Amino acid sequence: MFADFLKRLVQPSPARLPDADARLALSALLVRVARSDGHFDANERARILAILSTRYGLDQTGAATLLADAEQLESEAPDTVRFTRAIKDAVAYEDRAAVIEALWQVVLADGNRDDAEDALLRLVANLLGINDRDSALIRQRVESRG
Repeated sequence: MFADFLKRLVQPSPARLPDADARLALSALLVRVARSDGHFDANERARILAILSTRYGLDQTGAATLLADAEQLESEAPDTVRFTRAIKDAVAYEDRAAVIEALWQVVLADGNRDDAEDALLRLVANLLGINDRDSALIRQRVESRG
């Protein structure tokens, strides 16, 4: 199911992703960050479902279907660098800060910041063109909301 999608992601100069593919790629990135500490727990899963429902206007069934597809894609996806480059090409700069915010929400959903999650978020933010300072400010905003 994802073979063509993944083939497009790993091309030297991937074309801009259609909205549905960008949605799936972003959802898979949320899963990748959640799995980066070796635990994908119920709090992280619930946070991703809430993000998908809010961001894309999905009901519970739609969000659950997108999450299931994202989990499969994430497990088959290439390295984070190529994967994130495709997302960067598909998401306008203004929306990338919202992507980083969603990723921090997932990292903080289990109440534990792991070194692996921090390292991956630092890499992903950089690859999406968001500097460390802005990412830290976004994280602080997410933490203050609880």
